[in-house]
Amino acid sequence: MIKFLPILFPRTWPSFNQWERIGGMIKGASVGGMLGGINMARKPASMYRRLKGPAYTRRKYIGGVPNNRILAYHSGNRRAAETGGFPVVLELRADNNCQIRHTALEAARVISNSTIRNAAGTQGYALRVHTYPHHVLRENKQATGAGADRVSQGMRCAFGKNVGTAARVRRGQRVISIHCNAENYLTAKDALRKAGMKFPTPTTTRVVRGKEHLKGLV
Repeated sequence: MIKFLPILFPRTWPSFNQWERIGGMIKGASVGGMLGGINMARKPASMYRRLKGPAYTRRKYIGGVPNNRILAYHSGNRRAAETGGFPVVLELRADNNCQIRHTALEAARVISNSTIRNAAGTQGYALRVHTYPHHVLRENKQATGAGADRVSQGMRCAFGKNVGTAARVRRGQRVISIHCNAENYLTAKDALRKAGMKFPTPTTTRVVRGKEHLKGLV
């Protein structure tokens, strides 16, 4: 690093802040080489899909809970859906008990909303996310990578720190619903199919209302 100083600062002597930044770069490089490139990896969602223990939801006593990634729980023409303006209602239900992280709920909302909106328009449907991620997920953060056993041994039954939120879903519980017209039924069904692929459980799409308008489609 020292031999590159003339290249970084030609014709000028480094200031105190520049020397401090250079020292931090050298220190970080030396520590990273010593530890073999250890970093804190994000745990896979499969570690949190099982329902274990009581819900951890009392945010009054919890500090530092990450923000919820779900931007909107209602999309489309909400007023028409609440007043019965759409004859067909479809629901996406979970087949198993599981925990669905807030990022998975947002990913399902985005893909299903874009699919039905392209076919029905902005006012030709109404989508709603029925579950809210109340449960706070915890993780005992440890170093991962080459040489991590020399740095972080861990502790059994560690409490952990807050890393995210999730919705605890029971078998048969509805997660997402779409209100639409009969001509957009197949598109709405495909939108819920794509949304179900984001969840850590098999899902089922059911027609709750308007089967009489779907002759030959159901």
